[in-house]
Amino acid sequence: MSSPSEPVTVSFAASAPGRVNLIGEHTDYNDGFVLPMAIDRHVTIRVRPRGDRLAVLRTQRDRRPVTIDLAETIHPVGRSWSNYVRGVIEGYRRIGFAIPGFDAEISATLPAGAGLSSSAAIEVAMATVVETLCGRSLPRAEKALLCQQAEHEFAGVPCGIMDQFAVCFGKAGHALQLDCRSREAVAVPIDAAVRVLVFDSGVKHSLADGEYAKRRAECASAARFLGVVSLRDVTAADLEAAAGRLPATELARARHVVGEIARVPKFVGALADRDWESAGRLMGESHRSLSVDYAVSCGELDRIVELAAEVPGILGCRMTGGGFGGSTVALVEADGAEETGRVLHDAYRNATGIDAAWFLTAAGAGPSVVVG
Repeated sequence: MSSPSEPVTVSFAASAPGRVNLIGEHTDYNDGFVLPMAIDRHVTIRVRPRGDRLAVLRTQRDRRPVTIDLAETIHPVGRSWSNYVRGVIEGYRRIGFAIPGFDAEISATLPAGAGLSSSAAIEVAMATVVETLCGRSLPRAEKALLCQQAEHEFAGVPCGIMDQFAVCFGKAGHALQLDCRSREAVAVPIDAAVRVLVFDSGVKHSLADGEYAKRRAECASAARFLGVVSLRDVTAADLEAAAGRLPATELARARHVVGEIARVPKFVGALADRDWESAGRLMGESHRSLSVDYAVSCGELDRIVELAAEVPGILGCRMTGGGFGGSTVALVEADGAEETGRVLHDAYRNATGIDAAWFLTAAGAGPSVVVG
């Protein structure tokens, strides 16, 4: 743990950002590479200490209070949103944090169900609340892993480490190249010549409905067929040689993962060289692989990517997040970026009738606390 500080006994607000993944999708639970960045949309928890051992939570949308007894073992409750915070609080209780009572008001500029990691944002924001109340904190990697475990155990989503690490390690102006096996994280500058455009398809997704777990199981099955610990250990040549003995589904899933892991360092190199054509091509390859081989896209996401290819100023576009709806991410020329976003919005509305939300974002910083 980091050095202890004084517990905060006055009102404060803890915020944590969402994230968008530039490339490297569904590779984190296969020990691969990812390239997420924190964005300038947040979950914020405003806290007022109480004199008892209760946590009383409210959200902007649902004013009915959720009350948690901090003196007792905490368990998940159905499919409630509160399971994300319950899991985090229980995780800290298990490692000896004596959490005092508090009232909490939860708000967000980050849309839920849009593939921008609202779940990791609320987990990390609550972890930051607990650490601030207790005056002690975990190293960032341990904090991220505790939040990941909360999502596994309390929300029933067997997510990889990317989302929580991206939120905890966010650095302004930089993406994060994360090796999900070694957990080595390297900050990658985002050139001022480009902006990141996040475009919500208008289709809500849910990773707790079984499809995410199914993809993870299919990857594990492919790894067993290939005799490796994870698909990180498979090359394109290995996969080609074994294609005849792999079931069709496992072959397709492995083909995406192996190709996607290889695309991440290539994309980082393209950013460093300001080779926007190569960066855009790699994003397109990533989306096609996710749509065809991994089967996690949907018609609306595919349509956005198709339309983006025709919009001047968009260098590359792909779905981002777990899939089955949610958002796309595009790399766009900084000059005229607002107009670029409007053109894509109008083209998508004309094609689908959906008045989609979109925004431009810079790479943001990780969690923060404001006292008072």
